[in-house]
Amino acid sequence: MELQTEHRVFFGDASSLEPLAPESIHLVVTSPPYPMIEMWDSVFSQWDPQVPGALEKGEGGRAFECMHARLDAVWLETYRVLKPGGILCLNIGDAVRTINGDFRLFSNHSRALLGLFQAGFTGLPNILWRKPTNAPNKFMGSGMLPGGAYVTLEHEYILIARKGSKRIFATAEERGNRQRSAYFWEERNLWFSDVWMDLRGASQNLSGKETRSRSGAFPFELAYRLVNMYSVRGDTVLDPFLGTGTTMAAAMACGRNSAGWEIDPAFKTAIQGLLDRIPALGSDANQKRLENHLEFVQRYQDNGHRFRYVNIPYGFPVMTNQERQLVFYPPARAERSGEDLFRVSYLSEPEPLWRQLTIHA
Repeated sequence: MELQTEHRVFFGDASSLEPLAPESIHLVVTSPPYPMIEMWDSVFSQWDPQVPGALEKGEGGRAFECMHARLDAVWLETYRVLKPGGILCLNIGDAVRTINGDFRLFSNHSRALLGLFQAGFTGLPNILWRKPTNAPNKFMGSGMLPGGAYVTLEHEYILIARKGSKRIFATAEERGNRQRSAYFWEERNLWFSDVWMDLRGASQNLSGKETRSRSGAFPFELAYRLVNMYSVRGDTVLDPFLGTGTTMAAAMACGRNSAGWEIDPAFKTAIQGLLDRIPALGSDANQKRLENHLEFVQRYQDNGHRFRYVNIPYGFPVMTNQERQLVFYPPARAERSGEDLFRVSYLSEPEPLWRQLTIHA
């Protein structure tokens, strides 16, 4: 039977996810507007008329709290629609800003965590996304003079939280799907590190100056990793701040269903443009993972080591028994099946993307 997934975009305020039934979502991957970052002042001002007044009066703390109160409403809704054991992954960065002549930090990640806890989530170990920069003028403050220079923010947070206890895969079918959705041993070592240093920020391909200025998209690889880490094939992934659609693209590439909310209709063209890129994007992502694994296999064997297990669909060595059923089904076709509704179909057999290796099992 051909695998198909469905992806629906809703344009509106994510503080109400009313079309979604309670406990209908398996995973949330999102990056909201960051409070106290000037590029998003107008967004928060539209949500809450208290924000511009607080900023004009120099009441940074009050503006900060008003902004996060708007995000808190979204976390409550995501908690409602997540299934028990469902995971929320929240990419957010802290802000620095001068208010009334005083330079200060606004700790978005810690305030967002508070909002998640108040919504009912359980906190899990977080990820620091270290964003590479070579800018010679990245330093803030008085340069080389003590007492007036400031540490630069070169990382963002990926906050991980769960609804309730660990997810249960109760039936044989669910356990089999979980095994087929596995990741490689060496991917687990990289992905589940608490510091990610190998991902760069996303390049933007948007029309319109205002649209570009209001997009803070994370890279496809970031969403792709999180979808693979915390969901299985056929799950439904939600992004309540869809933006350019990066999370939806990752869900499409991974064989997951998805839903996304976006308050700004100016992003509609960018989201719809996903359809043209998904087959190539998904195949490229799978190809890269397979090639990286085979390079790891070659290095391991060249160092005189032997593998105990072989992946059944592909026939190459793997480190653990849990990787024996791992398989890729790249997207073959994407099409619009209604207003803001997309469907993606996948190859029904594992695609032969690997190269030949000598197997020492």
